[in-house]
Amino acid sequence: MAIERTFSIIKPDATKRNLTGKIISKFEDAGLRIVASKRIQMTKAQAEGFYAVHKERPFYGDLCSFMTSGPVVVQVLEGEDGIAKNREVMGATNPADAAAGTIRAEFAESIEANSVHGSDAPETAAEEIKFFFTDDELVG
Repeated sequence: MAIERTFSIIKPDATKRNLTGKIISKFEDAGLRIVASKRIQMTKAQAEGFYAVHKERPFYGDLCSFMTSGPVVVQVLEGEDGIAKNREVMGATNPADAAAGTIRAEFAESIEANSVHGSDAPETAAEEIKFFFTDDELVG
């Protein structure tokens, strides 16, 4: 296994309920290290750009509205097989299908308000990281 970097968002439903620390602990307990992190209020333009891949899907507008509804925490995580490890810690997108102990099983309110986002592949991770962070901000 190789050391990989991946991108993560702690979504507005989780920051609103003050779960940031608990979610970060789950990442760290799983062996992922935070190499960059910032709490931001995502703008409409940022949400539309970040989720542009979903532009033709019926949920696109609601997704962009949700992601701008409150602060988010954008992060770069690093660790052995980091992308897969992050996805394992997050759990299935639908919290009803998420394994016990995962972030979504414990904290998600619904399939839409599922507390976290994580990259699904190395190429996606690289694009998502560059969307929110400069190379100088990756300091971990």
